[in-house]
Amino acid sequence: MMKPYLKLEGIRKQFGDTTVLNNVNLDIREGDLVTLLGPSGCGKSTLLRCIAGLTDLDGGQIWLDSKDIVSLPPRNREIGMVFQSYALFPNLTVSENIQYGMKMRGASREARCKRSDELLELIDLGDKRDAYPQHLSGGQQQRVALARSLAVQPKVLLLDEPLSALDAKIRKNLRTEIRDIQKKFNMTTIFVTHDQEEALILSDRVCLMNKGRIVQQGTPEELYTAPRTEFVAQFMGSYNVLTRPEVLRLFGGMISDAESFAIRPEALVLMDERARIEGEYAGKQIVDGTIGSVSILGNIIRYVINAAGVSLTVDILNDGRSLRLGEQASVSLALDASQLLQLEREGA
Repeated sequence: MMKPYLKLEGIRKQFGDTTVLNNVNLDIREGDLVTLLGPSGCGKSTLLRCIAGLTDLDGGQIWLDSKDIVSLPPRNREIGMVFQSYALFPNLTVSENIQYGMKMRGASREARCKRSDELLELIDLGDKRDAYPQHLSGGQQQRVALARSLAVQPKVLLLDEPLSALDAKIRKNLRTEIRDIQKKFNMTTIFVTHDQEEALILSDRVCLMNKGRIVQQGTPEELYTAPRTEFVAQFMGSYNVLTRPEVLRLFGGMISDAESFAIRPEALVLMDERARIEGEYAGKQIVDGTIGSVSILGNIIRYVINAAGVSLTVDILNDGRSLRLGEQASVSLALDASQLLQLEREGA
């Protein structure tokens, strides 16, 4: 197995009586973009600050390129960090902001200007080199903050919810730009977010955190299609989490001795009368229910359906051809037992 470029081992941190990081272990390969995903207060931003050296550890080790960096001050760790708040100097121009770190490290004016111009072209802000931050949009300011971190050529780039203050359209465009820049530089990157869609789109690997621990990690596809616990299933993709009695009522039998199961909302099929008459879903378990609510989520229509005493979330494509029903309508669902995932107990 390839040796990790960045290795975290047994990372622990407490604030007073509160344990914020509880024995966190993580290996990251060179050039990967790894996302720390999780709800507010799970410890993801604190972990980022510990890697950067902005927050002291209570225990554990951090190796970067086989070098122990725990005892090093932040300026000597060769790590760049982009904050949610941008943290640009208002009295410096865009070019001066980008050059700031290089200037502090003693780089020549010629080298600073050359590097700044290269990065300004990369982030498509070449015409803003002499502008001040207050004259830029939020998305432009965030791109400048990213360029400033890249200017010093860090070994690792840390991004702490850098898009959360931006509106939806700018956010989508900028996350694509960040991924393109990360690939261009082959930059080992850790990205913090609480947005599942952002994590799934951006990442080579996702680490889902809860209560100071990494509870599951893997590729975006692995986390979405194979959640191991109830927390992961509920956090990733609006899974329906079912107890043993609920599975018994819906599927007419048990497929294992697990205590809880999950099934994706798009794996439940709304049937029209024609499909039922023609036996289109022969071999599937058919249950009747009533629509409790309908939500339009852009390209998805989300139904909440009460069936066999169980509330089920069902997603269908909003393509103009799918079955469209209103609240309180009677419906039939086709259930496929092979789509049921067996969940482990939390902490098991």
